Amino acid sequence: MQPKRTFHTLRRAGWICAVFCLALILTGCTMTMKDQPRVNPYEPAPFFGDQGSALPPVEDTVPYGMANTDEALYTGQVDGQYVEEYPFMITKEGLEYGRQRYDIYCAPCHGYAGNGDGMVVQRGFRQPPTFHQDRLREAPPGYFFYAITNGFGTMPSYANRIPVHDRWLIIAYIEALQLSQHAPVSELPQEDVAKLEATQ
Repeated sequence: MQPKRTFHTLRRAGWICAVFCLALILTGCTMTMKDQPRVNPYEPAPFFGDQGSALPPVEDTVPYGMANTDEALYTGQVDGQYVEEYPFMITKEGLEYGRQRYDIYCAPCHGYAGNGDGMVVQRGFRQPPTFHQDRLREAPPGYFFYAITNGFGTMPSYANRIPVHDRWLIIAYIEALQLSQHAPVSELPQEDVAKLEATQ
């Protein structure tokens, strides 16, 4: 009889422990965090002198990490002149990423080869100039950055759609497109020169 009594005692103790733990959990689940005093956005509040619930940012403050101190990087200009060089090193991987961004944002108007014959142009929209005309082939990178950032003619600004770094990579790819159509034969690899000679 003793083992049976011990089993029932342990079982009863287990139930008591479970009920005790459940009581502790339930007492911890209060709604004080949800029901604590708070102020809704733009709701009047007596805490500040203007009776507003929040103060506006201090004039001329900049969010942490958002100080655009590099004029060339963020504007494409230095002292009002378009920059002639990229503000960071362009790698092969970066150029490939620029191609991807170009295909997404630029090719619908400018076409995949940069001739200004994209799909929206084929649907009746105004044709942009080809990137292969002398004026644009000779334009510095800063010129393209300025146009992408601020818009040009009927082209809207893409500043809120394309991050700064991506804009520069797109420009690098545009220059690669231009070079692909106007590369001097003397600068081509020997195997490409041989292919050209074979087609003549």
